[in-house]
Amino acid sequence: MPSRPIVVGYIAEPGARAALLEAADLAKCSGAKLVIVFAYEIPAAYGGGETGDYRRALKEIAENATDEAVEQIRDTGLEYEVKLVPKRPVDALLDVAEEENAQMIAIGTQGEHPLTGAILGSVPHKLLHLSKIPLLVVPGKTD
Repeated sequence: MPSRPIVVGYIAEPGARAALLEAADLAKCSGAKLVIVFAYEIPAAYGGGETGDYRRALKEIAENATDEAVEQIRDTGLEYEVKLVPKRPVDALLDVAEEENAQMIAIGTQGEHPLTGAILGSVPHKLLHLSKIPLLVVPGKTD
């Protein structure tokens, strides 16, 4: 019987790439499906006016990023699903993890100073405090 899915927060940055690869290794060992999540939020400043061009641009960025993610794992034989979620990243990851009954959320970091993350509210920092699901936090490669 396959394991519960692993949710991976993905953006086209080194930390997310590293998290995807780590999650893929774990999924291979356990037979879990990967759920690759790209979350985005339309800023409140755009809420009242015409957002069509902005939404299309965000959708294109999301599709390009998740296409890159799929390319990285395509030859692994892993089962995967891609979800583009129009919510704040923390909310999207927590919601998808709950919906999927995920065993884990994997997320990358960008190597920012911990104080910066605490003040500005980095996604990994917020997830550490809000998630009831285990987290895998992977630093970005600096090669």
